[in-house]
Amino acid sequence: MIDDPDADLVEGIASGDPKAMRKMVAAKLPRILLVATRMLGDKGEAEDVAQETFLRIWKHAGGWRQGRAKFDTWAHRVVLNLCYDRLRRRRDILVAEAPETVDQGPLPDAGLLSDDRDGEAVQRALQSLAPRQREAIILVYYQDMSNRDAADVMQIKVDALESLLARGRRTLRAILNGEIT
Repeated sequence: MIDDPDADLVEGIASGDPKAMRKMVAAKLPRILLVATRMLGDKGEAEDVAQETFLRIWKHAGGWRQGRAKFDTWAHRVVLNLCYDRLRRRRDILVAEAPETVDQGPLPDAGLLSDDRDGEAVQRALQSLAPRQREAIILVYYQDMSNRDAADVMQIKVDALESLLARGRRTLRAILNGEIT
């Protein structure tokens, strides 16, 4: 049986305890926002995903059973599924006429607010990866999950995860070196 550090909070949420939910949000929100932002490349959409994730946690906490999977694994799977739903919707939207193009250049005050040009380049490169490669890289390198835990979240074998990581790193390297545009 898996000893889950979140079990008491989930039990409290399942019984309708708002304090337990506030503690859960405080503990999980930064990681959930990071995953969603990196998957979607849009902070506003990531906030919507985080809100929907916590709503699902509130509604379904009673159905989670300790020992079958870590709660954190389940929560990450919810976040990723919501992100994939949004990515699919983006792809499925058909419009009668082409939308106006948005200036992709930095905002005028970007230099004042952030001097993290490398971080921005990495974020753009991440958005260019295949979704499953991006998911693997985010879980392992940005969420500090072990390969085993990331594979569980992605519902794949560790070998498959390692393959996704290798291909993702190779593609990121090529994008960041200007070999792929």
